[in-house]
Amino acid sequence: MVDVDHDELSIGRQCELLGMSRSAYYYRGAGASAQDLERMRIIDEVFTRHPYFGARRLRDELNDRGDPVGRDHVRTLMRVMGLEAVYPRKRLSLPDRGNRVYPYLLRQLVIDRPDQTWATDITYIRLRHGFAYLVAVMDWYSRYVLAWELSMSLEGGFCVAALKAALESASGGPEIFNSDQGSQFTSEAFTKVLLDRGIRISMDGRGRAFDNIMIERLWRTVKYEEVYLKDYGNFFAARESLEEYFSFYNDERRHSALDRKTPSAAYWQCRTRARRVG
Repeated sequence: MVDVDHDELSIGRQCELLGMSRSAYYYRGAGASAQDLERMRIIDEVFTRHPYFGARRLRDELNDRGDPVGRDHVRTLMRVMGLEAVYPRKRLSLPDRGNRVYPYLLRQLVIDRPDQTWATDITYIRLRHGFAYLVAVMDWYSRYVLAWELSMSLEGGFCVAALKAALESASGGPEIFNSDQGSQFTSEAFTKVLLDRGIRISMDGRGRAFDNIMIERLWRTVKYEEVYLKDYGNFFAARESLEEYFSFYNDERRHSALDRKTPSAAYWQCRTRARRVG
């Protein structure tokens, strides 16, 4: 992923763009085998279709395709991918007991305007010879993706970067910001950005699949309309292609739930109208 002979970018800068530390670059682990990468590709697709599948049913799916892999190995691959076998949702961001967890504020809340609630989450993105992690910040009402970042690791810096980019792009922030209870989102570095702006923090209940349903639907759309149709040769190819897709998603892809408007139109038009009324 890192080009040691790059004319313009130092190794440190490339590591920063990849969302990993220099020490992570210099570490040489065994890595996943080609067979395990193919298994992870299949697990990703099956789990996206059936988020309630655990290790046993995913093992059965692989066995039916002629791969006699065992349940324990499937569970290990799921752990690498950040998939939780118990709960019917992806658990890429794992909790840190030392961080504060906030209550869920969206239950029975009618979300009827932009910037009322933003949401964030992380998902697994497969590459030809490995994998990366994608985080996005979206406006719940309009489905507008305010910012996103791609990283080679689950270190929290890329989530903070996405949050700051979203706040800057919107020239403000939401009333409520919702996430899961993962360490990336409960960390002081992340929550301080929200608290300093007076934004209320909401977090999903443990194991509740539908508390952050809008961004879960976004991941399904991104996987089927972009990721599964492409074969990203490397991290940078994935980043370039995802940038094109999110531009299409925001500015061209119409949603029936938005009266056939694009997320961009729904977000900015309603936001402008609200300011005029205000």
